[in-house]
Amino acid sequence: MWYNYPMMIRVMLSILACKLCRRALRLLGRGGTDFPGRVALKLCPNVLGVLAKNVTTVLVTGTNGKTTTSRMIEQVLADAGISYFANKSGANLLSGVTAEFAAHSTLTGKCKYDYALIEADEAAFKAISRFVDARVVAVTNVFRDQLDRYGEVSHTLDNIRIGISHSKHAVLCLNADDSLSGSLGEGVDNQVLYYGVDTPIYKTRVAELSDAPYCLHCKHAYVYDYVTYGHLGGYRCPNCGYRRPTPQVSVAKVLVSDAQCSKVEFALDGKTVPATINLPGGYNIYNAATAMAVAQALELDPKQAAQSLGAFSCGFGRMERFDIRGASLRMILIKNPAGCNQVLNFLTDTAEPFVFVACLNDRAQDGKDVSWIWDVDFERLVAMEQLEKIVVSGVRADDMAMRFKYAGMPTDKIQVIRDYSQLVKSLIQEDKPVYIMPTYTAMLGLRGVISKEYGFKAFWE
Repeated sequence: MWYNYPMMIRVMLSILACKLCRRALRLLGRGGTDFPGRVALKLCPNVLGVLAKNVTTVLVTGTNGKTTTSRMIEQVLADAGISYFANKSGANLLSGVTAEFAAHSTLTGKCKYDYALIEADEAAFKAISRFVDARVVAVTNVFRDQLDRYGEVSHTLDNIRIGISHSKHAVLCLNADDSLSGSLGEGVDNQVLYYGVDTPIYKTRVAELSDAPYCLHCKHAYVYDYVTYGHLGGYRCPNCGYRRPTPQVSVAKVLVSDAQCSKVEFALDGKTVPATINLPGGYNIYNAATAMAVAQALELDPKQAAQSLGAFSCGFGRMERFDIRGASLRMILIKNPAGCNQVLNFLTDTAEPFVFVACLNDRAQDGKDVSWIWDVDFERLVAMEQLEKIVVSGVRADDMAMRFKYAGMPTDKIQVIRDYSQLVKSLIQEDKPVYIMPTYTAMLGLRGVISKEYGFKAFWE
């Protein structure tokens, strides 16, 4: 019940302004995912705290895999019959999360749903968690990403640690295979549920630089019993004894991992639970493990949760497939060396000839510093016999073309198409699968063209 009437009026005006802004932007064909929240926060800086009160919230944060993991969890919640909403548009900053809560609440601030599933940017998580008392916090991983915005991995880790310190009542679902995110379970009063993969994922892997080669406690080099990718795997420090925690939810076996899906066996509480993951790529096995850990934290049926992994729809631009006039286009968002190398790991298992497209932008949401492309093992891609040709696009198309030239790709097999509309028209003429690897703003631009010209849903739908 409201006792502070001036505060009530501010909250109501904030929600109303947010809803009207969002509606107006949608009518104009814009996403309306961030600006309405900024308006709401200007009118009432703590409106998110009011909106999120008494809502059971799951927060998903980390460097890679947040959106896909959230879509998996969303399917788990839907199949369990839970009333929820999610920020599926990818609006994961404080303003975007505020806008989503306002959009799904009444003018008096009462949420229309019992649960909220919120993807939180790893830098914004510490601000979001000040207002949202999460029931579950899931951390996917910590990798080097957009140095101009996030800084080194230690800075990202500290930001997430601050967010966890605000989340006093949350069950923490942490990646046991990541020495960085795994360390977040040390010295906290929260219940901690570790998840991981107990076996190598790839037969062969692209060359990668580790983002965490040394022990967090004594700075001695880790020894690995196995590596899944990047710095993830069965790590241990031979000097001080810090090692991978034993996961309560783990992938015990990878049975199949092809261009369509992965079939795995989960180990939970001594039981084996089979699952088909409705996306290819070894990194999506980790996303599925995160979703299973969240289901465990929410005390949902693990067998039903495993079935949901075979039915969910991928997030926009994350392994999203477009079938246009007989052509097959798959869009895979990339933003850092670790994620990009995992796309290449996926492609090395592709048996049929394909066309590869790289769209590189350097806008604020992509990261201004594009030097990270030189840390990606594109030499491995260029050496593949299945690769027919490479097309580059985006603001930094020339940088991408130069990177492929130095990787050994003949220049007559590197095509530059700067206009997105022309690019899509060219790609749908191909008689072989096309894999498009865009950075964030390039992905939005490409999806805008595909939505407008070929009848697909807009990214916020």
